[in-house]
Amino acid sequence: MFILGDTAYGSCCVDVLGAEQAGAQALVHFGPACLTPPACLLPVAFVLGQRSVSLELCAKAFEAQNPDPKAPVVLLSEPACAHALEGLATLLRPRYLDLLVSSPAFPLSLGSLSPELKPLECFGRRFPLAPGRRLEEYGAFYVGGSETNSDPDPDLSRLLLGWAPGQPFFSCCPDTGLTQDEGVQAGRLRARRRYLVERARDARVVGLLAGTLGVAQHREALAHLRNLTQAAGKRSYVLALGRPTPAKLANFPEVDVFVLLACPLGTLAPQPSGSFFRPILAPCELEAACNPDWPPPGLAPYLTHYADLLPGSPFHVPLPPPESELWDTPDVSLITGELRPPPAWKSSNDPGCSALTPQPQLELIESSPAALFLSSRSWQGLEPRRGQTPVTEAVIGRRGIAIAYEDEGSS
Repeated sequence: MFILGDTAYGSCCVDVLGAEQAGAQALVHFGPACLTPPACLLPVAFVLGQRSVSLELCAKAFEAQNPDPKAPVVLLSEPACAHALEGLATLLRPRYLDLLVSSPAFPLSLGSLSPELKPLECFGRRFPLAPGRRLEEYGAFYVGGSETNSDPDPDLSRLLLGWAPGQPFFSCCPDTGLTQDEGVQAGRLRARRRYLVERARDARVVGLLAGTLGVAQHREALAHLRNLTQAAGKRSYVLALGRPTPAKLANFPEVDVFVLLACPLGTLAPQPSGSFFRPILAPCELEAACNPDWPPPGLAPYLTHYADLLPGSPFHVPLPPPESELWDTPDVSLITGELRPPPAWKSSNDPGCSALTPQPQLELIESSPAALFLSSRSWQGLEPRRGQTPVTEAVIGRRGIAIAYEDEGSS
């Protein structure tokens, strides 16, 4: 038996890398979990915890916010309150006819459910929808959170972004039964994401942050994002820095935006206001900025997991061919007001990409964003500058310590 600490990227992901190093045959994960499929198939048991929930207060809050007994509503909760949803539904079902109860999407054994009875799985939850029903038809009642925390946690942010904008969404504190309409907060989150898409469209250099190594398909997602930036005429750098901090990302001033390739909860984790000098985006925002054919028609939810962008997903949209008119559509930046030039689309299969052709010196500098950024700075480091600095005799410098040099006197 081994006791593993949190991973270097986030505590919500299963530490399959540490389990492999220890030669473990199974894992027990304690605490909140994003429930995203891990990179290796290892038996995992989840212990989410059980937070106390006042069922009577939550039931009264539900009845106050949903006066229509025929309105379709889904019961949601934070992971620690999932144990109380069935008890809450028992109190509400005698009056409400169309009530749906979600459950955490724990891994299932192969063959446990038939394809006909397989429930809808999204947002790290399962929804037992009746045949012919869609999740976009339901409102939401979320049990979780606290009255003191003004910013929503990543799990609630994932639900607010992905839920249908036209449906009501209420949150309820499990201790006091105090409810709050999350429609305003959802609008703020969507507006923030649209702003980040504009920043990604203006960016010339994109930093791809490897925020996970234990979630499935992270290599395929990284290759997909690199292909996106290349098709949009942008430069990309892949950075493996562990958990991103302002001090780490400040070492790359030439990067315009960063894209965090992590699980949905890690991507939407709240960031200290004004701490990062460049915005951190989600993979979905880079897809919207670089793929002119995105989003597909009828796409209502905001995608928070990068696996939804890869081939094989119903939300995958391939890049248009180079001769498509979508690449030449005029585009104006909503931040700077300037006209964006069309991207220099070049396929990776083009044999001219790897050929060495003579180019002018100016184009050679332009091909390296880091070198171009360095040339524009006033101080470029300690350079020899041989023959350019006049030779002078050495002189005696100041003596003493920084708090009181000898030539400063007693003052």
